[in-house]
Amino acid sequence: MKRTKQNRSSNHRKSKVAKSAQNHEQNQTAESDTEESFQLPRKKVRWEGNSESVAAVANTENGISEDNVNTSKVKFLKEGRVAGAYYDSVRCIVYVLEDTQEDVHFDLTNMLLEQCNADIVLTSSKADDPFISVLQKFAEASGGVFQIRPHKEFTPHRGRDRLLSLPLLSELTTEDTGQLSSDSSSSAEPRNAYEFMQKRKQPAGDPTMKRWNAAIRLANYASVESSPLCISCLGALLDYLARERAAGELDDDAGVEGLHISGIEVLTIDQVMHINADALFSLQIFENESHASIHSDKTKEGLSLFGILDNTRTPLGRSLLRTWLMRPSLSIPVITARHDAIDCFLHPENLAPASALQTHLKGIKNIPRILGLLRSGKAGVSDWQGLVKFTYHSAMLRDALAELHGGDRVEVVRKLVATLDIASFKDTGNAVNETIDWEESTNNNRICVRPYIDEELDQRKHVYAGLDAVLCKVAEQICQKIPVDYTASLNVVYFPQLGFLICVPMQEGWTTEEGIEVLDGWSFQVILLMIDFVTERRLFSAHVYFKSEEMDDMDMHIGDLHPLIVDREIEIVQELLERILVFSEGMRQACDVCAELDCLLAFAEASRAYNYCRPQMSEDPVIDIDQGRHPLQEQVVDIFVPNDAQLVAGIGFSDSAEPQTEVDNLPMCSSIVLCTGANACGKSVYLKQVALIQYMAQVGNRSDFVPAASATLGIVDKIFTRIQTRESVSKAQSAFMIDLNQVSLALRNCTANSLILLDEFGKGTIPAGSIIVDSYLSIDGAGLFCGVIKHLLNRGSQCPKVLAATHFHEVFQKDMLNPHKFPIMFFHMQVLFTSSNGNNFNPGDVSISEDLDSIDHERLEPTFIAAPGEKITYLYRVSPGLSLNSHAAQCATMFGLPSRIAQRAQYVSKLLGDHELGQLLEEKMTAEEQENIKAAGIATYKFLAMDLTNDSHEQDIKSRLVKALGRAPHE
Repeated sequence: MKRTKQNRSSNHRKSKVAKSAQNHEQNQTAESDTEESFQLPRKKVRWEGNSESVAAVANTENGISEDNVNTSKVKFLKEGRVAGAYYDSVRCIVYVLEDTQEDVHFDLTNMLLEQCNADIVLTSSKADDPFISVLQKFAEASGGVFQIRPHKEFTPHRGRDRLLSLPLLSELTTEDTGQLSSDSSSSAEPRNAYEFMQKRKQPAGDPTMKRWNAAIRLANYASVESSPLCISCLGALLDYLARERAAGELDDDAGVEGLHISGIEVLTIDQVMHINADALFSLQIFENESHASIHSDKTKEGLSLFGILDNTRTPLGRSLLRTWLMRPSLSIPVITARHDAIDCFLHPENLAPASALQTHLKGIKNIPRILGLLRSGKAGVSDWQGLVKFTYHSAMLRDALAELHGGDRVEVVRKLVATLDIASFKDTGNAVNETIDWEESTNNNRICVRPYIDEELDQRKHVYAGLDAVLCKVAEQICQKIPVDYTASLNVVYFPQLGFLICVPMQEGWTTEEGIEVLDGWSFQVILLMIDFVTERRLFSAHVYFKSEEMDDMDMHIGDLHPLIVDREIEIVQELLERILVFSEGMRQACDVCAELDCLLAFAEASRAYNYCRPQMSEDPVIDIDQGRHPLQEQVVDIFVPNDAQLVAGIGFSDSAEPQTEVDNLPMCSSIVLCTGANACGKSVYLKQVALIQYMAQVGNRSDFVPAASATLGIVDKIFTRIQTRESVSKAQSAFMIDLNQVSLALRNCTANSLILLDEFGKGTIPAGSIIVDSYLSIDGAGLFCGVIKHLLNRGSQCPKVLAATHFHEVFQKDMLNPHKFPIMFFHMQVLFTSSNGNNFNPGDVSISEDLDSIDHERLEPTFIAAPGEKITYLYRVSPGLSLNSHAAQCATMFGLPSRIAQRAQYVSKLLGDHELGQLLEEKMTAEEQENIKAAGIATYKFLAMDLTNDSHEQDIKSRLVKALGRAPHE
């Protein structure tokens, strides 16, 4: 009976669709070098390259070349993450999809396939079965080719090697290096074998330097270093293109280096926002904190946006919330519909029903996982209990939904009401509860059946329960038959699979099996010894087991009860399972909708707790926030000062004098906001809070409320940040190079609907010796910062929304970032100074409305320098205008730097700003050295005043020089 059950379970596992990647050991055969191909109806599927089948699809005669094929390759792992790479043969560009979270329905994969519409799809032999099914269905519907490649082609190390071999990354152009191109004769085709061999010997460049260049430039195109799946996909894609190119051009053995790749771009899905790992880290969307013990690798969610929004009650809801945060939506109708749901849950009349919904959601476990365990025969008692609780709480959810005021107008409520098949779920729960004996199952650690379910089973259990009395009676009878001196005691025991045995304690003379005395009619079976593994000595509690005629009779008449009972219970549970699995699809759908409801209720709870408001979504590319707050910063401070923000995309330089974008009620807005202010005054928090408010408004396919008094927001398709620099010894890059990579990635991929944050870009670039000249002529970072701003403005109507903060005050010049001529909004963070006598005064920041001609002249001087003893107070309030001093000394004093060091720094900064370097050099000189320098200066002035144009008076010139030097003639 037990074997029958195992066979059924095995057959069922073979036929099911959902199976995790770790169970695919049989797919390892695909990694061999032998070719194996198979074909599905209406599509071509193969394990190894088959140029004929591919050529038939691509309508080419000599195989598929890289000039006429679109290839998409995707990879999926058991952790639920997906990545991909796609080659556009028209533009010769490779698009990459970085590692991102995927749900059980493969929504992102389907969107990717539909958007790319590739002719050839590649995946790994270790991909999950459901994922392979999705790719097969797409290939069948589109008539394309689907290939399952060996897993060894999908490794990050191999992908990185292929990627760094691309000439696009490894070879610098003559424009980059500044070198002149070689003569045309040097690139001519060889005329004979000798010239051919000589040309092959010509140095192609230092391979190490090429790989270094490629590693540095890779981050300019895409952030794939933190995406191992994406790098694996790129390697497999490039290998495939190189193989097909070699098949079409038999004399070409260049491999990946011979591919013509003109660019690498980030692949953005049309329906979701693109936000890379750097932006997620900078905005603190997720924050994993390590365990306090170094011996534990467990983590927990720290202070993050996900942490404060995660009020979900179900494991599926938590997983879905994380997926939404990874992929904010771009659909205004979908966002608006979800806003309506949150509004409904926040209605005062719905507080009690919403609380009841959350209570019942807490009782719903991970039903898809439980159903999978039931199918595989690995479900325990808690899993069956979770299924019964689901049937109960689903009925209670239906009742709570009926109490919602205006719930019939909410999409998720209507969907859940239609999905909950209460009658079927109730029958399922009753059947399970009436069949399984929970107490006995818990005690025996297996699924046991209640009495009166099966008569045969009840009889066997009755015999098994009275077995102790029978064994005692038989033992007494055997004791009367054996010699008195044979043993002092014995027992009759029952072992499953072994049957009934006579148990006799080990005697002193029975040291070996040959020395054991066996009575007539008995047969020796086994010795069970107890060994002390520390001393390796035999303990005295060992026993010897025998079979006798009485034992054989009991085996025959009573039988092996325990396996019979277990097998019969397995059969009954299997029959019950077959009845339950009929409703498995309905249960899955109900759980998915419950997870969506759980997330929306969590958003409503967070909105109520943190006083969030509903944003107004607009078709215009605007950001208009009134009294916005940082959702994380306000949790850790006593008082948070809210600030406004207005941005409109598409306002830049153009041929016409009129702005490119006009939005009602926002006449003074621009596409770029530049914020200045003192150190630690809150500029970075202001930049992040604007991005977080926009991000929260588009969270997932469903939307969240935002921390503001009111907000009117357009759709942002991408968010790029240059805020935090994550350095690592594994990266061959300095901190400044990492910053450049982040900005380069933003400039290459941003659109008019994108949002870019630049926090102090260009810092740390003052070259040595720059203190002796004007600082604004020597600071390369200021030039880079201005160049980026002007480049974005030159895009005109395609200028994205940009929030920038800087301490480069020298850039606000007529020929640089003139506030009166550039379409930029200038803001500063207000501060307040307190003098030693307690008087408060304003530092005198510059208002844009003032006439800059009267204040910036040749150099723009700071408007205020705090005196020693004065204290700075941060107001954290954004105001129009410029702050022309960073007040670094006051900030340093406030945060623990000794005041004498801060005062010294102020003094040195003032001398450097006034070009009084001589005063610093004279500080350590003696009085005599200072007199000598003074005399030398006077002599120099006299020498420069001399007229040496007349050469006829050499003797007169000599005497004049002696006089100018102040020396006697004999000296």
